[in-house]
Amino acid sequence: MKYSIRNQFTLIFGILLAGTVLLCWFINITFLEDYYLRDKARVLENMYQWVNQAALNGEMDDTKLRNLRETDFGIELQVFCSENNISFAFLTPQSFIITNSDPVIMERQLLESVFGRDTRISRFLAVAERYQIGIKTDFVTQAEFVEMWGDLDNGYVFLFRIAFEGIKDSVALANRFLAYVGAAAVLMSGIIIFFVSKKTTDPIMELAKISERMIDLDFEAKYTGRSRNEVALLGKNINALSDSLEKTISELKSANIELLRDIQRKNEIDAMRSEFIANVSHELKTPIALIQGYAEGLLDRVTDDQESRDFYCDVIVDEAAKMNEVVKKLLTLNELEFGQAPITMERFDIVLMIANYLGSVDILIKQRELTVIFNEREAVYVWADEFKVIEVINNYFTNALNHVPDQGVIKIELTKSAPSVRISIWNEGERIPEENIPYIWDKFYKVDKARTRTYGGSGIGLSIVRAIMEAMNREYGVMNVENGVLFWFELEWDGGKA
Repeated sequence: MKYSIRNQFTLIFGILLAGTVLLCWFINITFLEDYYLRDKARVLENMYQWVNQAALNGEMDDTKLRNLRETDFGIELQVFCSENNISFAFLTPQSFIITNSDPVIMERQLLESVFGRDTRISRFLAVAERYQIGIKTDFVTQAEFVEMWGDLDNGYVFLFRIAFEGIKDSVALANRFLAYVGAAAVLMSGIIIFFVSKKTTDPIMELAKISERMIDLDFEAKYTGRSRNEVALLGKNINALSDSLEKTISELKSANIELLRDIQRKNEIDAMRSEFIANVSHELKTPIALIQGYAEGLLDRVTDDQESRDFYCDVIVDEAAKMNEVVKKLLTLNELEFGQAPITMERFDIVLMIANYLGSVDILIKQRELTVIFNEREAVYVWADEFKVIEVINNYFTNALNHVPDQGVIKIELTKSAPSVRISIWNEGERIPEENIPYIWDKFYKVDKARTRTYGGSGIGLSIVRAIMEAMNREYGVMNVENGVLFWFELEWDGGKA
């Protein structure tokens, strides 16, 4: 593959390893020499502290210095200088030179460094009260040395030196060695990673082939790897996904046939519903106009019998108003069912809305000496279409008024259960026969036709409730409870925050 993970692994790890080696090589080139120099300066400082302490302890005097190989201090000094490649020279107060190198060269270097002004010092590494350390070029060999010069507490003048060329050679050698080893490590690691990554990429390729077969709805292929890493987990999930998809597609094919039937049936019902509403609306408008015309004629004294004229006028006007109300409700229901009445979601206080509504129907409540219980006082904020919710409350409460006996009880309650709040309206009275409950939401359905006619019900109110709640995608319902009937609906609760 052009973009193989195996090749990408090899390239990425190879670049990282090469970058690490190059970084180490760059750090060596840039800082190793300085580090080496400071390490040698530290060695010289440690030697000075040791030698100075020996001078204070009386281990250094002219006799002992002339016989370095015969004293413990002299032997230790020579061993230490041999291990660290250090040349030394001591000048006693009697102008006697003791050195482990060429006496002429060391004497000249010591005198120039301590008593003269040596211009061959290219860099100072340390400057203290009793000594100095610097890099100096030898006037004879032109080689560079790390030198330390000064005086001891016993009055001796000293010079310690380490060849700087040896330091440079060691640094260069270390850098070359790191370059060779790093190049070999990068090459070998790249080869190893290339072959080792095959163990990771092979299961991925197997999963890729399985997914290609799943694209063609072939769910027979299964992942068979036995490892326990993340790829194996992915393979296990793909196997489960394959089984789930196969089952789901089978169910979808069966459901698709049923859905086509439902769509056809729904289209037929919608067509009948639309035709029904259009016909009813059309048929009612003309009689309303005629009834209102006759009523006006009667009021204009078409007949001489005052009592009969007034009676018929009242009946005609009353029937006209009822028919007009039916038309309005049918038009509202038609708009809701066909989505022509847009839903405007707003945040409002449902407690305040119910309280205001109860205030508007207070006269009806008092006329029948009813007891309405609504104990909510704190604000409860909901999200819904405010004008449509008041229509639902009006239909529920009107229905309760029409079925509660005189001096009966109506109770309104709010039950909060995030993320919804349920508004319930219970009325005392006769319960709805269980066999009729599924149909009370249908248009023009009336459980007790004689009683409905008495209070002027049209059988459309609960159909409007259903259409509103379904338009807002919220739950609603009815249930028989002890001593009465309870209607309810739910709205999205805003958590009670003001």
